[in-house]
Amino acid sequence: MATRFAPVSPRVVPRFAGVSTFLRLPVHDDPNDVDCMIVGVPFDGGTTFRPGARFGPRGVREASALSRGYHPESGVQLFDHLRCCDGGDVLAVPMDAAGTLDRVAERAEAIARAGAVTAFVGGDHLCTLGVLRGLARVYGPVGLVHVDAHSDTYPPAWGVDPHHGTVFRNAVEEGLLRPGRVLQLGIRGPFSSADDLKFAREAGFDILSAEAIHRDLDAALARVAALDDGGPFYVSFDVDGVDPSMAPGTGTPVPGGLFSWQALALMRATAALRVVGCDVMEIAPDLDLNNLTSLLAANVLAETLAAVALRRAQGKP
Repeated sequence: MATRFAPVSPRVVPRFAGVSTFLRLPVHDDPNDVDCMIVGVPFDGGTTFRPGARFGPRGVREASALSRGYHPESGVQLFDHLRCCDGGDVLAVPMDAAGTLDRVAERAEAIARAGAVTAFVGGDHLCTLGVLRGLARVYGPVGLVHVDAHSDTYPPAWGVDPHHGTVFRNAVEEGLLRPGRVLQLGIRGPFSSADDLKFAREAGFDILSAEAIHRDLDAALARVAALDDGGPFYVSFDVDGVDPSMAPGTGTPVPGGLFSWQALALMRATAALRVVGCDVMEIAPDLDLNNLTSLLAANVLAETLAAVALRRAQGKP
C-alpha cells in the first residue's frame, strides 16, 4: 500500500499517541517520492551564548502534535497540495562543525535535485550555511527572506569563523545569495558597535527593524512580496526574531521583538515567492517555558509550507 504523505487523522490516533514526528507526518527517506522533506539538524556547535538548540528538532517534533493542515487565512489545505514527510535527522557531531555542515549540504542538495522543497529544523543558525551550500549546487545563488533579531553578518568570534552569527556574511562571500534579493526582518539593537550592520548594508541587504514592523506590518508584507522576480528564494527563521515573552527558548533572546502573529503573517506573505527551501532555527527546549518556543517553531514551519502549497494551488511554480 502506497504511503500517504499527510498526517494521520487525530480521530484515528490521538495527538498524544504514537511516535513524535514533524507535523505528525510519516517518516520517509526518499525525496523523490515527496514534494517536501522536513529534516532535523540537532547541532549547536556554532552557538556563542546559551547552548541547547541541538535539542530543537526533538522539541519541535513533540510540539507538532498540535499542528493542523487547514489554513483559513489562505483557504489552503496544506497536505492536499504538498506531499510532505519527516526525513529524520542529519548526523550532527557536536565537535565537528565542518563535517556537520558538509552532511547538511549533501542532504539539502539531494532533496533539491529530487525536485522537493527542503525544510530544516535546527539547531543553531550555522546549520543554514550548510543548507545554502547544498541548494546553490542545484539552483545557484538564491534570494533570502530572513527573520531574526540579528543580521548574522558579523566577523569571526575568538578567531572562529564560521559561527551562528556569521552565516549570511559567509553566504555572501561564498556567492550563495543574490544580495539584491535579501530582506532581513525583525533586526534590532542594541548593537555592539555602530558598524554591526555595515556589511549587510554594503552587500545590498534590505533591513527592516522590528520597530518598523510594529509601526506598519502591511508595509513589511508588501516588502516581502516586492522581492519576487521569478527566481528561487530561501526563507530562514530564527526564533529570536520573536519577542522573548513569546519565544523564550532560544540562546540569544532580545527584547522588543516581533509578536508571534506578526511572524506568522510574514511567513504567509512568502506565498508571493518561489520558495525552494526554508528553515526554523535556534529553538532551545531546555530554555523554553511550557513549550512556547517549540510550538511557535512548529507553526512557523507549517505556515511557511502552507505558503508554498498555496502557490502550487494557484498553479505557480
